[in-house]
Amino acid sequence: MAEIVNLNRARKAKARTEAQAIAAANRAAFGRTKAEKRATKAEAERRAKELDGAKREP
Repeated sequence: MAEIVNLNRARKAKARTEAQAIAAANRAAFGRTKAEKRATKAEAERRAKELDGAKREP
């Protein structure tokens, strides 16, 4: 026989795990210091400049 499942509890458990995943992503995105944000931005700009410098003219 199959196991009896309370659908209300299952729905709430699923919503809880999804909310925890979203919270973890937000902590990673917004839980950084101003210096870390500046460092990330500077690194992205450096990579873009390096890539643009490596392009050949047609």
